[in-house]
Amino acid sequence: MQFKDIPGLDDVKQRLVNTVEENRISHAQLFLGQEGCGKLALAIAYAQYICCNNKTNGDSCGKCPQCLKYQKLIHPDLHFVYPVVKQKNSTKPPVSDDYIKQWREFILQRNYHRLDDWYDFIGSENAQGSIFAQESAEIIRKLTLKTFEAEYKVMIIWMPEKMNETAANKLLKMIEEPPEKTLFILVAENEEQILTTIRSRTQLIKIPRPTKENIEQALAAEFPDADSQSIKSSAIIGAGNYLEAVSALMQFKSGKVESPDFNAFAQMMRNAYANKYDLMLKWADEQSKNGREKQKKFFDYCSRMLRECFMLNAVPQAADQLVNLTPGEMDFAKKFSPFIHQGNVAQFSSLFNETSYGIERNGNAKLLFTDLALKVATTLRLKP
Repeated sequence: MQFKDIPGLDDVKQRLVNTVEENRISHAQLFLGQEGCGKLALAIAYAQYICCNNKTNGDSCGKCPQCLKYQKLIHPDLHFVYPVVKQKNSTKPPVSDDYIKQWREFILQRNYHRLDDWYDFIGSENAQGSIFAQESAEIIRKLTLKTFEAEYKVMIIWMPEKMNETAANKLLKMIEEPPEKTLFILVAENEEQILTTIRSRTQLIKIPRPTKENIEQALAAEFPDADSQSIKSSAIIGAGNYLEAVSALMQFKSGKVESPDFNAFAQMMRNAYANKYDLMLKWADEQSKNGREKQKKFFDYCSRMLRECFMLNAVPQAADQLVNLTPGEMDFAKKFSPFIHQGNVAQFSSLFNETSYGIERNGNAKLLFTDLALKVATTLRLKP
């Protein structure tokens, strides 16, 4: 993995390059960013750059023996830890190495990775993955060995939020005072879910979301047969999440003009405007049958549409610069945006956030969506 393989993030890349050129590589770093920003690929590219024998123009060469092994994820001084699930008919606690073959295949598919996709890839069958206590012993064992080929031993821990508390506590001393030329890179999405004592021992590197242009560039490279309009629309729907943009592009390629989230949002608002309570209840029942992650993503979409419609209504003359909507969304928003104004935008925002929070806390989905549908009808009628 090279920096050039990851679109955008130029400021972060330069900062990482500077740490190597100025010989001030922090022994424990936390790469923090939202899903779909390419943070894991960036961590691997950074590790490869550190170990490359022929660094050129702010990137690894991609040709030396170190790079060739890094690009296949088989370098003996590169180690990974990631959430795994207990295997059937096994009494032994699982460790990451039990899944190393699947891990390499999963990572090398593309430069953006999602935890749920990893669970699906290893066939977790809805089992909750974790970084179990036994993993800490494996980490300590590996890192106490001498380096085989490179100057640095690198331990990349993906999703440390899933680390068992016992495992985390056992690693505190190692992370605080690792062996010489040892680098920990933690790659996370939720800083608050990481043990405080672990966070305090790392240097924070915030990874921003890729821009719409970055996503368009990556989609065009990965899907050269896709038409430009579908790529542009998918980048808008992705809203800084490359994986969501890919999902949107797959919808377009399959012939579906708009995303399921758009259809659900539009139907919710149309039912509310028409005061069709029977259709509101039917809509709530349908939405309650979706998985929790899909339900949470729907509210992310609602918040985006709320913002775009409000901006379209507030400053229509600057819509081209301020509003990012697909053609289908724009057709809907031109008619709907007058109903989103200063008198109700804050209430809508609170309503979406509160319902999403209820879903996250395992509330009764049917009741939450029914309550949402009814309150949307009321909020829609608030005066400016």
